[in-house]
Amino acid sequence: MKSSPLDELEQIERLWSRKPAAAICHRAWPPSRNRVPPCYLQSVSVRRSHDPFLTNRTLCESTNKVKMSRYSFSKDVQVRVWGTPFNLNRDLLAARSSKLCKLFKENPDEDLSHLLSDIPTSPQIFEIMARFCYGFHVNFTPENVIPISCLACYLGMTETHSPRNLLNQALSFFEHETIIGWNESLRSLKAIENPTILQQAVQLGLIDACMDSIISKALDNPLLLGEPIKNPVLDDDNEFEQEFSENVYKPNAKRQLFVLDWKSEDLSLTTLHLQFYESIIRGMIQCKMGSNYIASNLYEYAKRWVFLDPKETDEETSSSDGDSSNSRRLAIEAIERLLPHDRGVLPCALLSEMLQYATVLEANFSCREGFEVRIGRQLDLATVNDLLIPSQGYSKEEKYDTECVRRILKHFYHNFTGKDQSGLDLVAELVEDFLGEVANDIDLKKDSFISLAEMSTAASEGTQRTSDGIYRAIDIYLNKHKYLTESEREEICGVLKCNKMSAEACEHAAQNERLPVRVAVQVLFVGQLHLRETITKEVAVPEDRSKTTEDEEEEEEEMGELEKMSSKVSELEKECVVMRKEIQRGYLTKTMEKDKTNVWREMKRKLGCISRLNNSNCHVKKKKKKKVHPR
Repeated sequence: MKSSPLDELEQIERLWSRKPAAAICHRAWPPSRNRVPPCYLQSVSVRRSHDPFLTNRTLCESTNKVKMSRYSFSKDVQVRVWGTPFNLNRDLLAARSSKLCKLFKENPDEDLSHLLSDIPTSPQIFEIMARFCYGFHVNFTPENVIPISCLACYLGMTETHSPRNLLNQALSFFEHETIIGWNESLRSLKAIENPTILQQAVQLGLIDACMDSIISKALDNPLLLGEPIKNPVLDDDNEFEQEFSENVYKPNAKRQLFVLDWKSEDLSLTTLHLQFYESIIRGMIQCKMGSNYIASNLYEYAKRWVFLDPKETDEETSSSDGDSSNSRRLAIEAIERLLPHDRGVLPCALLSEMLQYATVLEANFSCREGFEVRIGRQLDLATVNDLLIPSQGYSKEEKYDTECVRRILKHFYHNFTGKDQSGLDLVAELVEDFLGEVANDIDLKKDSFISLAEMSTAASEGTQRTSDGIYRAIDIYLNKHKYLTESEREEICGVLKCNKMSAEACEHAAQNERLPVRVAVQVLFVGQLHLRETITKEVAVPEDRSKTTEDEEEEEEEMGELEKMSSKVSELEKECVVMRKEIQRGYLTKTMEKDKTNVWREMKRKLGCISRLNNSNCHVKKKKKKKVHPR
C-alpha cells in the first residue's frame, strides 16, 4: 500500500511529538550483512573532502552484482547537488527514501538527473545521506542535524517506509543532544544559511525549539547575555550597591587557580544572524527579561554587526561592500526597535554612538528619532562630548549637527516632569558648555547659535543661575566670526541677559571690544548697579552691627535693673516680716503691763488707800527740796 504525502507529514509530526528511545539517540546503527552484501561494501569508494565543489564523487563503481529481494533497479542514478555529481545505486536509495522509490518505479529506465537537480541541501549533507543509505554510521553534530532532518523529511525517509530511518535518528539527536544545551542550540541556528532549509526547518518546528531553549536558559541565567553596562553617573549615586559589592565573597588567589572561567566556554548570542537574533530578543522581552541585560546584549550585537572600522570611509564602504552596508542598516534599525526605553539602561555616550552610525548608514527616520528620544530622556546625565555629533552628508555646512541637538533638547523638555529642578540646571549648564564648544566652528550659522542659546536661557528661567556661560559662548562666537556686522552682533547679544551676569563677568564685558556699543552700555549700567549694591551692603553692615550692640547693651542694663529691683523687693519683704514680729511683741508687752497696773490699783482701793471719789494715792508724797544756789 502506497503512502500519501499527507500520511508522511502526519508520521513526521508523530515522530517529533513523541520522545524516541535513548538507545536510538546514543547507539550507532550497525550495517546488517543480510541486507547489504559484502561484495557491495567492497565496491564503495568515498573520498572525504570539505570542498563541496569536487568534479566527481563516486560512491559505487559497480552495482550489477547487487541483488535486492524487495527493490531491483538495473541502472544507477546521477544526482547533481550545486554542481557536484553523485553516482548512486537506485536500490539502496529506494530502500530508505519513499520519494525516490516512487520516482524510480514510475521512471525505471529514464535518466532522472534533471528531476533530482533541485534537492534543497548542500553537497556535504547529501553525502551524509548517501552514506547512511550505504550503511555507514551518521555522525550527527549540532551543525548538521537540522539540514539532515530537513533533507530526510524532503526525501520521505520516515519509519513508515523503513525502520530506524534517518529522520527518526536525526530528530532523536536534536531532542536529546542539541536543544538541551546553550552552545548546541546556538551552533545549530548559526549553521542554517540556505533559505529553503530554513523554511523546511520552520515547518518542522526545529527553529522554534532552538529559540525556546535559548530563551529559557537565558531566563534562568541572565549572565549568558553578558553583564549589564554600568552608567557612571548613576553608579556614583548608588552607594548601597557599592557597599554591597564590597561585601560579596571574593575567592583568594589560591582559590582562583582552580576556578574555571565559564564565560569563555559559552557562545555569545550576538553570533546569530539577525533573523534569529531579533526573534529571540523579542521572546525574552515578552518573558520580562531584565532590560539592562537586553540593552547590554544589543550593544554588543551592534559592535559586532554595525560599527564600522575607523579606518574605513563612507565611499569605500558604499562602493565595495554595498550589501554589508545594507545589512548594517537593517541591523541598527532592528536594534533600535528592540532597545528598551528605560532611563539609564545605556549611557548617553553609547546611545550617541548608535545615533551617529544610524545617520551614517542612512537608517530610516523612526530609527534616528528613537535614539534621539532616548538621549533626550536622560539628557541631564549626558556630557558635552555626547552631544558633539558630527554632521553627515556631502553638504557639510556645519561641523556638528546642531539641529539634532535642538531636537534632543525638545524631547527633554517635552518629557520633563518638573519634579526635580536640578535637572533643568544641569541641562542649561550642558547647553552652555556645548555652545562654547561649537562656537569655534567657523561654519556655525547665526540662527543655529541663537536658537540653542534661547533654549538654554529658557531653561534657566526661575533659577538662580547667572548668564556667565551664555556670555562666554557669545564672546567665543564673536571672536571666531569677526566678519559680523554691528546689527548681527546686537542680534546675537540679544539672548544675553545682562542683569543676570555676575560682577566679574560685567567687569570683563566692560573691557570687551567685541561687544556692540549698546550692549557695552547695558553692561556698564548693570556694573554700576552691582557696585552700588555692594557699597550699600558694606555700609549697612556696620550700622547693623552697632544697632545690634546697642540693643544688646540696653537689654543687659534692663536685666541688671530688674535684678536689682528684685533684690530690693526681697529685702523689703524681709524687713516687713521683722517689723511685723516686733509690733506683735510690743503689743503683748503693753497688754501685760496694763493688766498688772489694773490689778495693783484694785488692791490699793480695797485697802483704802485710794478712794473712788478723789482717786488719791495713799503714799505720802515727799516734798522736793528746793535747791539753793549760792550767790
